[in-house]
Amino acid sequence: MSSQSMSSVSVPPHRQSGWWLGLALAALLAAAGLWLASLPTVQGWGISALTAAILLGIVAGNTVFPRIAARTAPGVDFAKSTLLRLGIVLYGFRVTVQDIAQVGMAGLVIDVIVVASVFLLAVWLGTRLFKLDRETSMLIGAGSAICGAAAVMAAEPVVKAQAHKVAVAVATVVVFGTVGMFLYPALYPHLGIDAHAYGVYAGSTIHEVAQVVVAGKAISETAASVAVIEKMIRVMLLAPFLLILSARLGAEAGADANGARPKLMIPWFAVMFIVVSLFNSLHLLPTAWVAVIVQLDTVLLATAMAALGLRTHAGAIRQAGVKPLLLALSLFAFLLLGGGAINWLVMRLFS
Repeated sequence: MSSQSMSSVSVPPHRQSGWWLGLALAALLAAAGLWLASLPTVQGWGISALTAAILLGIVAGNTVFPRIAARTAPGVDFAKSTLLRLGIVLYGFRVTVQDIAQVGMAGLVIDVIVVASVFLLAVWLGTRLFKLDRETSMLIGAGSAICGAAAVMAAEPVVKAQAHKVAVAVATVVVFGTVGMFLYPALYPHLGIDAHAYGVYAGSTIHEVAQVVVAGKAISETAASVAVIEKMIRVMLLAPFLLILSARLGAEAGADANGARPKLMIPWFAVMFIVVSLFNSLHLLPTAWVAVIVQLDTVLLATAMAALGLRTHAGAIRQAGVKPLLLALSLFAFLLLGGGAINWLVMRLFS
């Protein structure tokens, strides 16, 4: 290893020369993504600031960034690691345990079954049928099962996947989440359910929060409100999901080491997400403060997304081929049909 490489390993990113340039670059792209996401037309497409930021990052990462990577890489890597974890922690200010009461125990049970079944199906189909690597399968599964791009990004530190695998997973959940956003309202007249049941169905099976909002409002304000609450419960499941996944991967790593005692890998940012969610449930902070924190969190996550895009090479995405899309399509079909069946069965049990 060269002295330069040793230096980059031993010196924290925020103390390396020029790290702020990379951070500023990621923040600039994030600001552009936030602006794009605020446009009415883009909002109508259900494209969130996180999605816009990673797309802009990928464009810059395959054009301008390679020329300035030597000076900006430390700051970019700081954004996609440290800022990402901080963003996931602050994500807890978006949810409360009171959300569960508004859709009842049935809503919670539906989300638990959907998250578990979609993720397990993703790993099985991805590795067995489509012959994908397990990291890509798990990332696509996390994004499809929980909350789209945010879940993919949150799972990345646990799975330890390469940047292009994360980008591929984000792309797939964006594509089929967008399809669902338009398809669900079109199907509503043929489902034979009321606005409340539709909201639970949409919130428990559509990928991104922004897409859930659009699909709900296309029917009614009641459907939108219920859909968002149901979706937020899925978001709350992100933390226990990460803890279970981390424990499982840690046990496997220990088992592979010739019987050595497994090392439990605890994603502390997931633990802090739970702590923040519980604190937020106490409603101790003024609503205006929480709104500011949520906006700051969006900026942090968008910056992390932009940094990820900067580190993503188009050639690696092309090399992934069509298999990730086929996996995501299979999961989308399961969410649409299997998710509907899960909703119907659980509602019947709790009625």
